[in-house]
Amino acid sequence: MRLFKNIRSDLYAVLLATLTTVFALPASAQFRVEVSGVGLTQLPIAVTAFRGQDSAPQKISAIAQADLERSGQFRAVDSAGVAFDESTRPDVTVWRQRGADSLLTGSIARLADGRYDVRFRLWDVVRGQDLGGQSYVVTQADLRLSAHRIADFVYQKLTGDKGAFSTRIAYVTKAGTRYQLWVADADGENAQSALASPEPIISPAWSPDGGRLAYVSFESRKPVVYVHDVASGKRRLIANFRGSNSAPAWSPDGRTLAVTLSRDGGSQLYVIDANGGEPRRLSQSSSIDTEPVYTPDGKSIYFVSDRGGAPQIYKMPASGGGAERVTFSGNYNISPAVSPDGRWLTYISRVSGGFKLHLMELASGAVTAITDTAADERPSFAPNSRLIVYATQQQGREALMTTTLDGKVKARLNGQNGDIREPDWGPFQK
Repeated sequence: MRLFKNIRSDLYAVLLATLTTVFALPASAQFRVEVSGVGLTQLPIAVTAFRGQDSAPQKISAIAQADLERSGQFRAVDSAGVAFDESTRPDVTVWRQRGADSLLTGSIARLADGRYDVRFRLWDVVRGQDLGGQSYVVTQADLRLSAHRIADFVYQKLTGDKGAFSTRIAYVTKAGTRYQLWVADADGENAQSALASPEPIISPAWSPDGGRLAYVSFESRKPVVYVHDVASGKRRLIANFRGSNSAPAWSPDGRTLAVTLSRDGGSQLYVIDANGGEPRRLSQSSSIDTEPVYTPDGKSIYFVSDRGGAPQIYKMPASGGGAERVTFSGNYNISPAVSPDGRWLTYISRVSGGFKLHLMELASGAVTAITDTAADERPSFAPNSRLIVYATQQQGREALMTTTLDGKVKARLNGQNGDIREPDWGPFQK
């Protein structure tokens, strides 16, 4: 078990001062998406090279195809050597013979003002129908975003669910003695540094509006909670009380944060205004209560407590009060996350000395282990509830992974020269 997990969980906050694990990712590092596994049902789609993209800074069609494959819902059909634009009417018979159910075509052209005109069209080749398309005029910096939006369009048209490819993730890296908090595309690319510090940064948490990040910093040589405005870079000190201040979690309305404080002795749950102020205590136990997370309706909080003798996940009213135990399989369960649709709870469970990602269907209580790795950490749901991002170790390397809820399709986001930790998946952009 890596020391970093103990630090992250806040159940062992005292160990934070002894953090020794070094993990690094240069700011310029790019990610490579490696998809493994096959879903039970995948939609075969052909994505042709967008006309004009060879001279563009980003390969729009490749980015969109990687998004779709990573979702676990799509299987790419070979379209090598083919370049269609959005005005091309394809011979659907040819694509049906290749095994495709749908076809994505498009173009990219640089305009006189330096911006790019990106256009695309989606075809149902089984029915021979034009499923529509869109166009975007974007700066070079937003080319990747346009590709993610194209993938969102395709995903929603063909599955009926909203795509989450144009959302963002946050994560933490450490290079030498320097920690950095990053904001990146949902595929891990296009990372922008939000904060750099010589002291640890842990527990980043997106606000419901996607504009702010709460996190824990050790700049004061103790855990302190900040709220950081992503666009401006300005931040506000939220919790710096006596003892430890940790594990921030946003309420669904974005007005308050649930936090873990030890100001009155042991670690307990409190709620505090998102602008700071005097906290109100929620839990009243003699045990360690930590890692709170709100349900989507804001009525309840899941959290971790050792009140039964070992860390388990409990549920209590968001206003405080009695708690009921939720996890019963295994003697060590931490890091809960609730899906935005309210159907699922994911968490980390210790199994035979390893730490594995588990998924619980809340309606039935059925639990499934969905990874075969043994050092999983800090799961977070995509805003459409269809994927989970988590940190782990794979083949001796640190990695950031996504998985489908059935665990059948996983994607690894690889840093070239290091690893990334502490992922949190942001909401849909307004």
